[in-house]
Amino acid sequence: MKIRGKYLHVETYGYREKPALLYLHGGPGETCYDFTFNQKERLEDSFYIVAIDQRGVGRSEAVGEKEEFGFQDLVEDCEALRKELGIECWSIVGHSFGGFLGLTYVHQYPLSIHKVIFECPTFDFGLTSKELLQKAAKLFEKYGMDELKKEAFALIMSDSSTRELTEGYHRLSDRLGEKRMEIYRYIPENPTDYYAAYSEEEWEAFFDNSEYHGKLLFEEGIIFESLLPKLKEVKVPMLLMTAEHDAVTCKYHIEAFKKDAENGETIHFEQCGHTPHYEDPDRFEEIVKDYLKTEVATSTDL
Repeated sequence: MKIRGKYLHVETYGYREKPALLYLHGGPGETCYDFTFNQKERLEDSFYIVAIDQRGVGRSEAVGEKEEFGFQDLVEDCEALRKELGIECWSIVGHSFGGFLGLTYVHQYPLSIHKVIFECPTFDFGLTSKELLQKAAKLFEKYGMDELKKEAFALIMSDSSTRELTEGYHRLSDRLGEKRMEIYRYIPENPTDYYAAYSEEEWEAFFDNSEYHGKLLFEEGIIFESLLPKLKEVKVPMLLMTAEHDAVTCKYHIEAFKKDAENGETIHFEQCGHTPHYEDPDRFEEIVKDYLKTEVATSTDL
């Protein structure tokens, strides 16, 4: 769909008369593929699901080299898409960086949003990066990468800026190669079949788009501003999903949410890592349906 002059990859499932639910993926630069692969059949009977690859990400049109692009474009795309689809009000599931985007969106456009579900989000990249560096350091120790372990701990203990912490984490964690996903997943197997619809070459092209999208967001720097103070300003009902083995939503996020989110609730996944929507998909489905049941009931009554 062409949204604000740019083609976005948009997937929809279910029926228009059902309550609308927008999924915002993580990253910056992931796609909505693993969410829809694992949840579309679980949720499409209850909701009108809308899932996107954000502007410049994956299967969406790439951002050009001289094109103006920033974080606010992602927010405005959400609102423009809602209007384009003729949806009066929808709920949001924001995973990881999608939670950062979702909190900004609901803060700016509260009348457009019924409820928000944050799935293992970050609201502060600096706090998240320190916790991720802790997990990376344990893996460096596990795999005998002692110098990298020392470098990770030195960065944690430094007075580095949020940008420096985030960029340092990415630089160090990349040294883990394929083992990097151990930072995020508790259950090592990912049930998502990435090659059911696309070839390896196509995925490489998608990730090239995503990498440039992320590079521009890092250069702009808005994502390095903490959103934790905004929690107390949002009156829309919000649910925070946390997980036992997730480092992205650290204890400071959870404490701030419990303290400042006026209409906030929390729910915890045990024996789960950063991605409950595929590590514990049945419980994820149950929680989403239960939390949004008032919306489902309203639609049914109509």
